[in-house]
Amino acid sequence: MSEGAYPSFAVLAVDDELAWLRSLRAALLRAGIDHLVQTQDAREVPALLASQPIGLVLLDLNMPNVSGEELLQRISADHPGVAVIVISGMNQVDTAVRCVKLGAYDYFVKTAEEDRIVGGVLRAVRMIELQRENREMGHRVLSRTMAHPEAFAGIVTRDPAMLAIFSYVEAVARSPQPLAIAGESGTGKELVARAAHALSGRKGPIVAVNVAGLDDAVFADTLFGHVRGAFTGADQPRRGMIEEAADGTLFLDEIGDLSNASQVKLLRLLQEGEYFPLGSDRPKRLQSRVIVATHHDLAARQAEGTFRRDLYYRLSTHQVRIPPLRERKGDLPLLLAHFLEEAARSLGKKTPTTPKELPLLLGTYAFPGNVRELRSMVFDAVSVHRDRILSMEPFARAIERAGGAPANGRTEAARGVFEGVEQLPTIHDAVRLLVDEALSRAGGNQTIAARLLGITQSALSKRLKAARDQEG
Repeated sequence: MSEGAYPSFAVLAVDDELAWLRSLRAALLRAGIDHLVQTQDAREVPALLASQPIGLVLLDLNMPNVSGEELLQRISADHPGVAVIVISGMNQVDTAVRCVKLGAYDYFVKTAEEDRIVGGVLRAVRMIELQRENREMGHRVLSRTMAHPEAFAGIVTRDPAMLAIFSYVEAVARSPQPLAIAGESGTGKELVARAAHALSGRKGPIVAVNVAGLDDAVFADTLFGHVRGAFTGADQPRRGMIEEAADGTLFLDEIGDLSNASQVKLLRLLQEGEYFPLGSDRPKRLQSRVIVATHHDLAARQAEGTFRRDLYYRLSTHQVRIPPLRERKGDLPLLLAHFLEEAARSLGKKTPTTPKELPLLLGTYAFPGNVRELRSMVFDAVSVHRDRILSMEPFARAIERAGGAPANGRTEAARGVFEGVEQLPTIHDAVRLLVDEALSRAGGNQTIAARLLGITQSALSKRLKAARDQEG
């Protein structure tokens, strides 16, 4: 198999007519299928199936030595995982029905339009790919293992949900179908896309394009490129990002912000597998895998009509959602240590000692900017660091500036607290119990306890002083 050949398995064409084989090969090559094997002798088929990774057979019925129907029966019995499309010169309904009963995936007459036959072959290829992907995904999900965890080395996590996402991405990494990555800004969507590319086995590069804010004309020129003279100022031809990503991965970030006109262009690209550079009447083939990312809920946007439903379903074959940092708080100590080392190395300083209360403080914050926001906090704190132990003040100030969004909604957390309690505590007792619980969870640190209670540290200090005075 040559580098970049498609599909990953071979397509075997069996016909005693050399002219037909050449014509079929040319048509499939134009459609992007170049992993082809052919033979004029039906007797060679069993040996070819045994020696090569063949996934699809294109079979003529009327051949010398071994009939097509006999060969179809043998393939169905001995190689049930290999799909067979019969392409015969006989236009007979009973023959077609008999072949389907014998296990044929589809039946075409040689006199049919070339596009119909090629379209049938492409459908069969995609069906085989999806079957193989489903088997691979099932194995990954059941075993919860990764063959290449090093591909995700750039993502710091021990969170079970994240590790499950890694297993899924590894399972679908070699699929030619699009991969859609959803998640809030700063969760690491591009890192996941790059890991998928690294695992894809593709020899070409990953080319990232942020499509947010691109109008339709700029979007088309960026992706498809243009020929000389395509528009005013187009003095030289320019390769589009699709061509730059040949045999690799095209990563389209912020796909949820595309205009409707650009959505139509992307849909056609994915459906037809070809595109026209601006100003050209000669199509080019899409030779890269497409990965998209968005911080929007595409399901909700297509339901409300702001994102095309047909494009949404075209992109939803493989999809993952990267959880926000507030849903994986267990990663905070790991991420904190990682970014402290990175910041110290970048700024030419020694890695500072982390106060044990810092992860507790960070755990009270919702991090709307996610991992990216935490990294910025750490770099800011290390840049002003002077002593051996890292000060928590820069983090507290950053949280204050951001509005101090709590990590969990208080309304949700408070629901059901008093279920089954016959006698409610007094306001005084409830406040005292809340303060005691907050201090306990914060390890006695008043700054963190105040954050948990949603009040300032000075307000908490006043409450504690008042409580001591009453007890005295």
